[in-house]
Amino acid sequence: MNKLWLIYSSIAFVTVLLMGLSTLENESDIQVAEKDRTTADREQLPDRFNTIREKTTTIPDYESSVTVSEWNNSQETAEVMYDDSDGAFKEEWGLFLASEAANRDIDPFLVYELLRVETGGEFDPEMTGPQTSYGHAYGLAQFMTNTAPWIAEMASVEYDEDLLFDPYYSMLLSVEYLDFLHDRYDDWNYALTAYHRGIYGMENYVSRNGHANSWYAEEIQEMADKSGQLVSHN
Repeated sequence: MNKLWLIYSSIAFVTVLLMGLSTLENESDIQVAEKDRTTADREQLPDRFNTIREKTTTIPDYESSVTVSEWNNSQETAEVMYDDSDGAFKEEWGLFLASEAANRDIDPFLVYELLRVETGGEFDPEMTGPQTSYGHAYGLAQFMTNTAPWIAEMASVEYDEDLLFDPYYSMLLSVEYLDFLHDRYDDWNYALTAYHRGIYGMENYVSRNGHANSWYAEEIQEMADKSGQLVSHN
């Protein structure tokens, strides 16, 4: 399945959840797709992504493809993230993140807390990080331009530096990268420290300390556990 289609079908899913399925009876799929444009902070996505969206003529039947428990858990997860962030992390972002994380069997709150730390709690998709010897980091997940292209290739999506400022694209890459790192090390301390320091930076950290239990990895996991306890998962 084309990964680009998954991005926008997921966004369409978000819109369906927020609007309620009943509204779909009176609106065309194109009208629904147009409404999800308002869920992004930027006025519009790059032309290539808009073209893909405009070519989407149908929206998947999520009522039959998603179980009631999955639906409810995604909604509750999104609400917890929204409330915990004082509204900075939008509910539609939470719904998208919950869906993407579930596809990789990753705790969505692990990604949420990573995004919190990366943006200093602001959850600003337009953020540009401070100058470093490797350049700046960009967007909600604070990707650098020497890392993001190969992660995008791994995720089978097109790379454009401007897309790093799109929250959905940024979250997609963060889930992809975390999945890659956890598959490689089978340990969240290693995976999260590698996300923060880079793979070689993490290996140097382990050489010096004998472990990968950095403050970054420990804080994210601890906060993810606390946030996850607010979701009933009934």
